[in-house]
Amino acid sequence: MPAIQRSEFALALNQVATERGVDVSIVLETVKNAILAAYRKDHPGIEIEEFEASLNPNTGEAKILHGGTDVTPPGFGRIAAQTAKQVILQKIREKEKEAVITDYKAKIGTITNGMVLRFAGPNVIIDIGKAEGIMPPTEQIQNERYHLNQRLAVYISDIREGIKGEEIIVSRAADGLLEGLFKREVPEIAQGSVIIKAIAREGGNRSKVAVYSNQTGIDPVGSCVGQKGVRVQAIIQEFAGIEKIDIIQWSDTSKNYIAQALSPAKDVRVDLNEKDKIAYVYVSRDQLSLAIGKEGQNARLASRLTGYRIEIEAEEEKETKLAGEEKEKIEEPEKKEEKTEKKAKKTKKTAKEEDKEKKNEN
Repeated sequence: MPAIQRSEFALALNQVATERGVDVSIVLETVKNAILAAYRKDHPGIEIEEFEASLNPNTGEAKILHGGTDVTPPGFGRIAAQTAKQVILQKIREKEKEAVITDYKAKIGTITNGMVLRFAGPNVIIDIGKAEGIMPPTEQIQNERYHLNQRLAVYISDIREGIKGEEIIVSRAADGLLEGLFKREVPEIAQGSVIIKAIAREGGNRSKVAVYSNQTGIDPVGSCVGQKGVRVQAIIQEFAGIEKIDIIQWSDTSKNYIAQALSPAKDVRVDLNEKDKIAYVYVSRDQLSLAIGKEGQNARLASRLTGYRIEIEAEEEKETKLAGEEKEKIEEPEKKEEKTEKKAKKTKKTAKEEDKEKKNEN
């Protein structure tokens, strides 16, 4: 084998062993199998099981042996060197991909900046630095439009086995993206002095975030909103303004928490059925539409945020219902009395008829 080819082999093998952390014995075994495959390709019809490849790990010199006899054809060294080089480079690529996947496995549940690279059917391929992330339709915001070279923040949600090996799944619709953006924009959340207790989100439309702080002197809602709303506005701008965000004060008192969750509705009164986890909410008629929200969205998000099924009605309806119940209670005894009088009259009438019949018989 020519010296330059041997040096390429030695360099590539050394690179794999020292820089990429690949076991040299595994690489050599893979190269031997590849050399045998190359020999079979040039000599169809042979029983390949009767042949073996010999590879010198120091010089890179390859030989084909049959029953211990060297049957290496002239010029085969060049083919062997090229095959070995391809196998080693492939191993390098595999090891690099494995290292990248391992790196991103540690980043699952975090956000990263990316750029739209291309479209693969319904999937959006995002450049996330050392690797490409796949954003399937289920992880996309439905009313958000993507274009090439668009820069956006994505949430690393999972690593799944795909057609071409393990694939990094990124998301724009996950609750985790919103949480990550708050951690990035609000130092108090990043430091742990303000805690995000719950998130209810309908990506691209509206979100509700419940925050809490057990440290005195810290306003959790004010910290998230920022001076003149600068912090929350930075997060809203990440979604190009299409998603509204309500930040509410978390409370360990369910009634207060539910009332806060139904913001922007005010003067909310809550009755709870703890057993069935149902909240009966009463608001004034002018606050009813705010409490329910467009197509029930506000009530739906509040229900997801608090874990209660929420039933809302206007105070006037409640009063009317109570008045009706009171009226029924008053009318019921009167009806019973009237019924008793009618029954007595009927009995009296029947007795008179019987006396008359007896007289007629006599």
